[in-house]
Amino acid sequence: MAGVAGFESESERVTRQLRDQILDGARLPGSKLVEREVAAELGVSRLPVREALATLVSEGLVTPRPRTWAVVREFTPADVLDLDEVRSALESLTFRLAAQRRTREGLQRLRADLDAELAAARRGDGIAARRAAADFHETVTSLAGNDLLGELGNTLRSRMRWLLAQHDDLVAIAEEHQSLYEAIEDRDVPRVEELVAQHLATSRSAVAARRRAPRT
Repeated sequence: MAGVAGFESESERVTRQLRDQILDGARLPGSKLVEREVAAELGVSRLPVREALATLVSEGLVTPRPRTWAVVREFTPADVLDLDEVRSALESLTFRLAAQRRTREGLQRLRADLDAELAAARRGDGIAARRAAADFHETVTSLAGNDLLGELGNTLRSRMRWLLAQHDDLVAIAEEHQSLYEAIEDRDVPRVEELVAQHLATSRSAVAARRRAPRT
């Protein structure tokens, strides 16, 4: 995230670039992140790279190694199960509260996220669609109007974005978000709860399919 008044320090910029590369699949699980090599690639000194790697370790996207390097984290089946359990609990509450507390301004932001996702999905832009899908979920968290949920969401944001990035059927996910948006707009809490359960089941199937597929 950018710093005060939109200012982004060099270490924040490097962190953002590396995070996006990992979440967008440009740096695969197990890939080495060597300070001097990343610094040369990004045209910066080693200090912001070192700070960026420390941040990404704390976010759960990178695993540290001795001295001056790290690797992109390989999520194990146990890691995925832990994420799914936490996500299931948090999203059930978050979407329910969002349906109860949504505002007109919040709905406008959510609609913008959804429109961006639908457009990207329909033109086959996986990176843009997955980023917009993650934005959709984060906006729902803001609609819930619960500061503690927001703090928890910030702590888990990168790992949850990784989980959301496992979807390959971009249009299907966008259409599920469309249904969730409509239920939130209508303040239809029972419908929201039903749709969230379906959405979580879709996510589990997508992750399982990704793990079965051969890595290229």
